[in-house]
Amino acid sequence: MRTTRAIHAVERLKTRSGNPRFAAISLSGGLFYLVDKSSGVDRKVSEPLALDEFVKFVDAFGPPKPRKASKLDIAFEAQIKKSKGG
Repeated sequence: MRTTRAIHAVERLKTRSGNPRFAAISLSGGLFYLVDKSSGVDRKVSEPLALDEFVKFVDAFGPPKPRKASKLDIAFEAQIKKSKGG
């Protein structure tokens, strides 16, 4: 179960970044670290971290999650910009 949280965090990162070559490496003692295998060599991206810290690190790493906005949200933001500009 613990490894599943780490793997899901890395899967979210792969989706956000478009890089399918990220991987979580599990160490004894419940520690994890992130590697990037896109260059053909395992490049360590983080130091070994406890599960909660690892998930926080991975969620903050890379591009942010795209913000979902409804048509009403977009129209409201456009109206605000319009009223501030003129």
